[in-house]
Amino acid sequence: RWQKIFMIPLWSKMAVFWNKMFLTIIVLLIVLFLDAVREVRKYSAVHVNEKAANVNTNAFDHIQMKLFRSQRNLYLSGFSLFLWLVLRRTVTLLTQLAKGMASHAALEMQVNDATEAAKKYMAENERLQEALSEKGSSKKKESAEATDEKLKKEVEHLKAELQMTSDALHKANNEVTAVKKQSEGLKREYDHLMKEYERLQVGSSGWLYEHDV
Repeated sequence: RWQKIFMIPLWSKMAVFWNKMFLTIIVLLIVLFLDAVREVRKYSAVHVNEKAANVNTNAFDHIQMKLFRSQRNLYLSGFSLFLWLVLRRTVTLLTQLAKGMASHAALEMQVNDATEAAKKYMAENERLQEALSEKGSSKKKESAEATDEKLKKEVEHLKAELQMTSDALHKANNEVTAVKKQSEGLKREYDHLMKEYERLQVGSSGWLYEHDV
């Protein structure tokens, strides 16, 4: 399904600019994250100084609000940066998986064709051997033996090709399995991070509610 989606002409046109767009957004998110870190450090220091100086309540609440906003921006930019990297990795794994499945199907077709060709040559070899047993002429026997030897070589060659194709198919199966395992691990990590993000959001909302009270 994902392979069909990625084969849409619109995606093929966007793929040319995908790396540039990805790097641009990464740089933007990194800048936002660093700015949020700077704001958190700035207002944390001001918060400590204002608390120690026992300033009026309005000024202290204003500093608290600034600190909360900077922490919120830090969480949002940090998780956005990480999830954007996860999205890039997910798209890469899906693309590799689609290519692996396509090569797997092509190798299966090659194996089936090689098997059918080998069966055909073996059947012709058997028919020639039966013809040799019926004809007693030495000249014809020599010609038939030469043909039989040629067919044996061709059968051996086809067997070798079949073995190589089978090895390639086994390798492709291993690659597809490895990509699937990476995709499953990435999905589990993504679910864990989303739960952690929800927990942090709930914790931040509870902190704000306690401060308002």
